[in-house]
Amino acid sequence: MIELFISTLITLFVVIDPFGCAPIYAGLTANATPVHARAMAIRAVVVAAAILVTFALFGEALLRGLGISLASFRIAGGIMLFLIALEMVFEKRTERREDRAAKVAASPEVEDVSIFPMAMPMLAGPGSIASVMLLMSRNEGIERTLVILAALGTILLLTLAALLAAGPLMRVLGAKIEAVVTRILGVLLAALAVQFVIDGVKISMG
Repeated sequence: MIELFISTLITLFVVIDPFGCAPIYAGLTANATPVHARAMAIRAVVVAAAILVTFALFGEALLRGLGISLASFRIAGGIMLFLIALEMVFEKRTERREDRAAKVAASPEVEDVSIFPMAMPMLAGPGSIASVMLLMSRNEGIERTLVILAALGTILLLTLAALLAAGPLMRVLGAKIEAVVTRILGVLLAALAVQFVIDGVKISMG
């Protein structure tokens, strides 16, 4: 159970990337009051948690309803995560997030960024949704489900802390250190994605 918790923790940390979302959030809320920025951070994490928990608990039933096998979903999810990993290694993911944030910031009518783009797609995006569904499909039983949900809750709390401390955090880390960390996490995610694909192929051929 401890190994499952740690592996889930690492997986979700890499995919959700709390410290990668922090600078984006800092830029989006640069003109907001501290109280408003804090409220938006809390709202974003709560909404993302609701989305991810829903897919974690009912995603498999949704797949069955659509006639999609878990093996197929694992292969597709693994490929998706691998593409995200490539973007992280070559810093394309950060550029895309910054472009999305700039478009939102350029729209004067958009004041609350908690739902879009923070909760979705930055926190509860395709990669994180696929990850929680894949993790749940590989680990059956109430105890394992609770362990995965506990790891998810831990990462979301860490994400909330990163968003709340976004401004000071960026001043401490700096852009260069963030780029190095992002690349390292990208390599780890690529290896994990390949393992998902291998698992899916084994099940489909077995």
